[in-house]
Amino acid sequence: MAPVRNSFLVFGSPDIREEEIAEVVDSLRSGWLGTGPKVDQFEKEFKAYIGAPYAIALNSCTAALHLSMLVSGIGSGDEVITTPMTFCATANAIVHTGARPVFVDVERKTLNIDPDQIQKAITPRTKAILPVHFAGRPCEMDPILELAQRYGLLVIEDAAHCIEGWYKGKKIGNIGDITCFSFYVTKNVITGEGGMVTTHHESYADKIKMYGLHGMTKDAWKRFSDEGYKHYQVVFPGFKYNMMDLQAALGIHQLRRVEENLIRRNEIWKRYDEALAELPLTRPAPVEPYMIHARHLYTVLLHIDRIKKSRDQVLNELIRENIGTGVHYTALHLHPYYRQTFGYKPGDFPNAEYIGERTLSLPLSPKLTNEDVEDVIKALKKVLG
Repeated sequence: MAPVRNSFLVFGSPDIREEEIAEVVDSLRSGWLGTGPKVDQFEKEFKAYIGAPYAIALNSCTAALHLSMLVSGIGSGDEVITTPMTFCATANAIVHTGARPVFVDVERKTLNIDPDQIQKAITPRTKAILPVHFAGRPCEMDPILELAQRYGLLVIEDAAHCIEGWYKGKKIGNIGDITCFSFYVTKNVITGEGGMVTTHHESYADKIKMYGLHGMTKDAWKRFSDEGYKHYQVVFPGFKYNMMDLQAALGIHQLRRVEENLIRRNEIWKRYDEALAELPLTRPAPVEPYMIHARHLYTVLLHIDRIKKSRDQVLNELIRENIGTGVHYTALHLHPYYRQTFGYKPGDFPNAEYIGERTLSLPLSPKLTNEDVEDVIKALKKVLG
């Protein structure tokens, strides 16, 4: 039987337009490829969009998470509470500070960290809570902030999926102590690789900017500008985490279309909700009225017992129909490193494990045509019967 599509539909294919291409070419012609005026412009526009007083561009969300913890004093012997239902970068950034990632289970309905489980994991070594706004759905931040205040903990948000999100009238990026965003190639705003930190704390912002460029004094990139040479001082053994102008050239135009793209993402989301209602799967839960979902991932949970196929079987059958999908995620505590290093084992976080066995993310790029969306639906109906 012929596949649903003749050509392969790439999962998470970015929507790159002529404005981005022209901006990158302008950077190439200017000769300024590294951290320079376009990074500065992108930071200013992102800061205005989020509404935070400080925004620092970096080369990845991983770098953003790592520096956020370093500048807030998290280090060897400390513990950071987070979710096992996330990409490994969330936990790895904790490990790179010398601290221990302490996982707590998620809510099966929202796929986000369960606030009711956090308090049980707090010890005298706990320094921070690191919630992840999974798929673009904001976490329940009020109980998390209440726990943080009660126990004197930092709240560092992983908002890699949640640039457009809002929680109870507050834009994501203005709630916790520090918020980290991703501009990876599959995200809602892309720079290829890239990240951003927002915060209301000037001291954190200054340190993140400095630590992200070798520990050199603030605005060291200006030493090659037409303002005249500026000597720099190294005041910390920093990292090579800075964003390039070539990346920011993409981000400037991507950010300007983010709300327009959200309208298209919502259209696709609504079509999936309607078309998949009768299939043997659980669709994403409705969004609470006090939230705005960033619509980064449309993630379904397959009823594998009913369809008599594993998630991976379904994924591979969809590939044969020329439909690309994603897996977000296999629960982190089941990966060899975290089991061997921290002693996690199957059964520790049953909701995360349940999700990890059944989760499948469908294409949701604003680049999708209506025909592309219908092909995804046809393929799912064909594969799931």
